[in-house]
Amino acid sequence: MEKHGRALVARLDSNGDVLLAGPAVRAAAATHRVTLLCGPSGEQAARLLPGVDDLLVWRCPWIVADPPATRAEDLATVVDAVRRAKPETALILTSFHQSPLPLALLLRLAGVPQIAAICPDYPGSLLDHRLPDTDLPEPERALGVAVAAGFSLPPGDTGELQVLAPPDVSQLVGSGHVVVHPGATAPARVPSPHRTRAIVAALAEHGHRVVVTGGPAETELTAEVAGPHALDLGGRITFAELAGVLAAARVVVVGNTAAAHLAAAVGTPVVSLFAPVVPAIRWAPYRVAHVLLGDQDAPCAGTRTRTCPVPGHPCLDTIAAAEVVAAVDSMARAAA
Repeated sequence: MEKHGRALVARLDSNGDVLLAGPAVRAAAATHRVTLLCGPSGEQAARLLPGVDDLLVWRCPWIVADPPATRAEDLATVVDAVRRAKPETALILTSFHQSPLPLALLLRLAGVPQIAAICPDYPGSLLDHRLPDTDLPEPERALGVAVAAGFSLPPGDTGELQVLAPPDVSQLVGSGHVVVHPGATAPARVPSPHRTRAIVAALAEHGHRVVVTGGPAETELTAEVAGPHALDLGGRITFAELAGVLAAARVVVVGNTAAAHLAAAVGTPVVSLFAPVVPAIRWAPYRVAHVLLGDQDAPCAGTRTRTCPVPGHPCLDTIAAAEVVAAVDSMARAAA
């Protein structure tokens, strides 16, 4: 279909959040050239999303966890960049605890004529399409914003997460392995390292070839978790290569972090070690075979905390290694 307009999609959070925006991006891209406005921690995922034509990267002071000072010159730079992109429509995608209105104000100053967002607050003239929040998976919430603005997924696209074809990593890891991804930007969302190390050891003892993955800042963690039982790829691969490693795996064991959504995007089953600090209905692996482990009624439920507030991290550290092995075996058999 010929593209006849320009749209801006904003998701200013991390890689996982950007991956979950994928269906909304593809809906806009079906008819419009899409500029994606993301934060630095979401740029790697943004470069893997089908449908993105142009990318603007901005460290937003009311979104990121380590916010910079709010400076007029920085805001003016963003307004100018959006004005040059000339979008007729903007989709502001946020989590339930974030307001779209500060960004909507900047987009109005940039001359964007139509803006859509989920917003519980009175928006005045800042939004043209104001949606109520609903307790749905994040990809569906985001797609709802796109639909309200007049976009829809192209024929044949059923709304799963997608990424561009990952690179061939067969020479690095082969295939048929189990990936364990032990890290997350919020420590509350993954088991303690010693517990994950026990899971890796149990998987290896049960005959699984285990690959441990993590980013450049997680090399100490991945080395501790892998021990002598697994191949440690911590800090050795790019985000795109991680997609390849996940795509070649039989099962991925991971907390609530970007690697879970990347596994979903490449269609690999997930054993999700899910802390209830945010609701699973919104952030569990989307439209991919998965098993959800972890006490969803733990005292930390709904707190959105980054560090576990309960001694002993009971929601995840009480998961037995044998329980994870059983889940991996079950999912591997089902996928065979």
